[in-house]
Amino acid sequence: MPPLTLPHVPAITVTSVIDVLAVAVLIYQLALVMRGRRAAQILIGLGALGATYLIAVWAQFYLLRTVLAALAPYLPFALIVMFQSEIRRMLARIGHIRWLGLGGRLERREVAEEIVLAVRHMSEHRVGALIVIERDIGLRTFVESGVPLDALVSRDLLCSIFEPKGALHDGAVILQRDRVIAAACFLPLTTHQLTFRTMATRHRAAIGVTEETDALAIVVSEESGKIAVALRGDIEPDVSLDRLHEMVTHHGSTRTRRVEVSAERRWKQAGT
Repeated sequence: MPPLTLPHVPAITVTSVIDVLAVAVLIYQLALVMRGRRAAQILIGLGALGATYLIAVWAQFYLLRTVLAALAPYLPFALIVMFQSEIRRMLARIGHIRWLGLGGRLERREVAEEIVLAVRHMSEHRVGALIVIERDIGLRTFVESGVPLDALVSRDLLCSIFEPKGALHDGAVILQRDRVIAAACFLPLTTHQLTFRTMATRHRAAIGVTEETDALAIVVSEESGKIAVALRGDIEPDVSLDRLHEMVTHHGSTRTRRVEVSAERRWKQAGT
């Protein structure tokens, strides 16, 4: 009796591990895109056709096998047409991943542009607003005091929230990265005596939240339409849109603390 021989098992290398992980990530992203959509039913139908072809080969159904084999070359083109929206969604999802920090920078620029556009609109129409952007210290205590939203940051959303006489007009909007987490949030007011006498409630709340956290607070004055930015317990009045875009873009980046330090110096000089 010949000795029992085991099948050859290829050696596990770094390349093979990376290969398997890459395929697993693609399958996972595809599953996330397909979940809960009509595309999942189409995939089930394609699986049923594949199973039918295997049964036809096994049972020697020559006509059925010939028909299915004739349709096979056109299947890739049909898949592209049927899944075009899902393919775009998957590519956008992959592009949203932060590759070596590039995605994070692009995300901050896009969010900054949406915020600046909203602030510009509210400043021109003298709509009062208070926007707080979270950094390292969480703002969960203040988020729980408002109305949860959890929506993507956009100009239209911010403008609609602060629409005069709207249900969410009063209070602050809190942003976490690229999402509006909550609106109509209550913030602590600063107890600084000089600020208490010279500034409105929104400005005092902006200073108050930045005294307790490392957040960035943007205020639009309802009386004058001027823009102010608070950070680390200080406030810079009459901020231009270009300056606002720069500060929001750099907010959260560890490599731009020099900008914040220089801003603090200017704010203190302006306060004196």
